[in-house]
Amino acid sequence: MNQAIAPRSRKVRVLATLGPASSDPAMIAALFEAGADAFRINMSHGDQQSKVPIIRAIRAMEERYGRPTTILADLQGPKLRVGRFAEGRIELVKGQTFVFDRDPTPGDITRVELPHREIFAAIEPGARLLLDDGKLVLHVTSHDIDRIVTTVTVGGTLSNNKGLNVPDVVVPMAALTEKDRSDLTFAVEQGVDWIALSFVQRPEDLMEARGLIKGNAALLAKIEKPAAIERLEEIVEQCDGVMVARGDLGVEMPPEQVPPLQKRIVEVSRRMGRPVVVATQMLESMIKSPSPTRAEVSDVATAIYDGADAIMLSAESAAGDWPTESVAMMNAIGNAVERDPGHGDRVHFTVMKPDPTTADAMAEAAKGIARTTSATAIICFTTSGSTARRVARERPAVPILVLTPRLETARRLGLLWGTHAVHTRDVESFEEMVAKSKRMALRHGIAKAGDQVILMAGVPFRTPGSTNVLHVVRLTGDELKNYTNEL
Repeated sequence: MNQAIAPRSRKVRVLATLGPASSDPAMIAALFEAGADAFRINMSHGDQQSKVPIIRAIRAMEERYGRPTTILADLQGPKLRVGRFAEGRIELVKGQTFVFDRDPTPGDITRVELPHREIFAAIEPGARLLLDDGKLVLHVTSHDIDRIVTTVTVGGTLSNNKGLNVPDVVVPMAALTEKDRSDLTFAVEQGVDWIALSFVQRPEDLMEARGLIKGNAALLAKIEKPAAIERLEEIVEQCDGVMVARGDLGVEMPPEQVPPLQKRIVEVSRRMGRPVVVATQMLESMIKSPSPTRAEVSDVATAIYDGADAIMLSAESAAGDWPTESVAMMNAIGNAVERDPGHGDRVHFTVMKPDPTTADAMAEAAKGIARTTSATAIICFTTSGSTARRVARERPAVPILVLTPRLETARRLGLLWGTHAVHTRDVESFEEMVAKSKRMALRHGIAKAGDQVILMAGVPFRTPGSTNVLHVVRLTGDELKNYTNEL
């Protein structure tokens, strides 16, 4: 480590997607310095080997800055697409009949191949087919095992391999394609921290991915299908984190329904103690412009006021003209919103009722003690990260310093609200825990001489899920004496 950087002053996390505009080590470091807390690698674009130097650059940067850094690999999922056309594109007109079939012959103005046999079995008369991100709308009039006959409701240009959405039925497709399985195995082998599963429809969709991950990464469910909303609580229960993927969600549902759904997904995720990321088109205009629209700033601010754990940049940081400025803007919005005196009250509009466990009761108590005593931080010792997640769920007014002997745990916490994770040696006794907490609070600028901090841990030590100690201590300011190179 040769360059330390202070903990973020804001509690919401910033997740930046990497791509052609931001894949070299210098730019990745610039994004981190501008405010990125975690990095998303989109497995939909490029081959696996092109991701290796990106992952290595992030890990080298992590060593350079001495801070565990989070990598999320986002799987493409079973993206539905139409086939190809003899002329490359056609023009569909409102009212005309158009057929989807299983014939691989290039299409024309009357028909095109649909290479997804599952749709033919699941589709029903009256169901909508949305093409090219919802720009074209067709309604099914009849179907059999080889043909779907539709009427064009909203016409337009349709070209080769455009995406297809089927919002009105649950398509019985495997949650993981062969590409996804290969990409997941690769990502786990490369040591990424989170795997994002696209187009989740049912809690069962998460099971295969969970089995392939084998505990080597955390699993995030992307909510972007209407079917997922119907079983939202069950899906959230089965994953480690959630993403409000507003792109496809906004295609498959009327756009006016997306804001209340966003609030519901954030509320359910928070209540169930899962980190929740709000994503897609947050600062879309910054792909080409060095400044966002006022509406975009308000959109980002709304997610922060709702208590989202993280806000995400997509093309803005991956392929836009202003990647660093986009991250800096996210950082600035987060800081401004959290300085608002009304922020704390708004974040607690979602009522968090603790589960009937000792750990949850102590997390709730820690928030109250911090408020009553004007403590400056809550310090958690944790192996698995569960203590930190319980405390963050309460959205305390003070920073959460997380000390863990597991580097994997520290890295995964990069999507968790209000936390600053430190990878450090484990402790053997209560006295050692107290002494180390004081030193780390001073070393990382979380507290200063005269401040009170709250400690949470489990005794016996090295026993995951045993949180049972809540302790308040005051710093004298000389705790770092003779501890210049401590890990």
